Amino acid sequence: MHVISIIAGIAIIASILLDAFETVALPRRVTRQFRLTAWFYRRTWIPWSRIAGRIQGASRREAFLGYFGPLSLIFLLVFWALNLVLGYAFVQYGAGGHVHLGDESISFWTVLYMSGETFFTLGLGDVTPTSAPARVLTVLESGMGFAFLAVVIGYLPTIYSAFSRREIEISLLDARAGSPPTAAELLSRFGNCPEQTLLDDILRGWEQWAAEILESHLSYPVLSFFRSQHNNQSWLGALTTMLDASALILAGANTIRIEQAKLTFAAARHAVVDLAQVVNARYRPDDPDRLPAEEMVRLSQGLATRGVKLREGPDAAQKLADLRKMYEPYAQAIARTLYISLPPWIHSEKRRDNWQAGPWDKAIRKQSTAQHHFYGMDDHF
Repeated sequence: MHVISIIAGIAIIASILLDAFETVALPRRVTRQFRLTAWFYRRTWIPWSRIAGRIQGASRREAFLGYFGPLSLIFLLVFWALNLVLGYAFVQYGAGGHVHLGDESISFWTVLYMSGETFFTLGLGDVTPTSAPARVLTVLESGMGFAFLAVVIGYLPTIYSAFSRREIEISLLDARAGSPPTAAELLSRFGNCPEQTLLDDILRGWEQWAAEILESHLSYPVLSFFRSQHNNQSWLGALTTMLDASALILAGANTIRIEQAKLTFAAARHAVVDLAQVVNARYRPDDPDRLPAEEMVRLSQGLATRGVKLREGPDAAQKLADLRKMYEPYAQAIARTLYISLPPWIHSEKRRDNWQAGPWDKAIRKQSTAQHHFYGMDDHF
């Protein structure tokens, strides 16, 4: 029985340490069939998302979903800590050699309590090890408790630093492609510039952003669950918008050169494909068409009025369809898994950007109207 306890404890400790190393330190996606962290997120995200699905109101539902990322990170650290305490308790219990104040009998629960106070370095001393193996284990567990605290101190700022870098570019997209961003808005605002330098600079920046998203979200998969500050923004929406815009350029749009669009499309497509595997998304062949024929006509007409003419004909339509097949199934699968709304190709009506809206706008407009009437009345005297 003591041997079985020791083996079980070592297995638990080894599993948690391997999982923590792969999650925190290993800068690549782990392809092993079973991982504790992946299991933890699947078991917590499914009920959380189902509850979110019952919430009426998009803003309230999005706020509820926004809590999952930070909370899951905290609960994951707690999950690791509790399992390490349990694993050391099994090994300590199997090794034996402990004294309890008051000469009370030593049970597994007593050893579990000692393991907890050792791991969290409380040092109360009411249960003490007396054998050499038990003392060695106590020192090792105490050291691991310090190391775990160091991991927490270093891990959380790293996560939030990567999140901050991601969100800066998403916020910048607001004035470039609307809220939520669309390919039509991006090309309408920058596809008709006399010089293409500005559009190429934007695409080049998003090529870099897509590469950073791929690196950070592979290294720290929990970032996929972190929501953006605004309900109509998301990392997946931004990525999909850049893929949409690049696909339109590659299919043919006016005299817009395609060199930078090729690079941006490649980087963004790489990111969306790999991240679909990170979040364990599932392909569904019956996903709705994001760009039906009538929407494509409206998109072409809307861009033409802004000076951006798309290439027409069966060849152009087939080229765009082939490009869309390369990324849309992955984007739709991620969106379905994470409860993220993908942006349309073109808005059904004119929308204000986030930067154009404010909580005092109505009051300010009302005051301006009142002042206008007042001074207008003065003109009659």
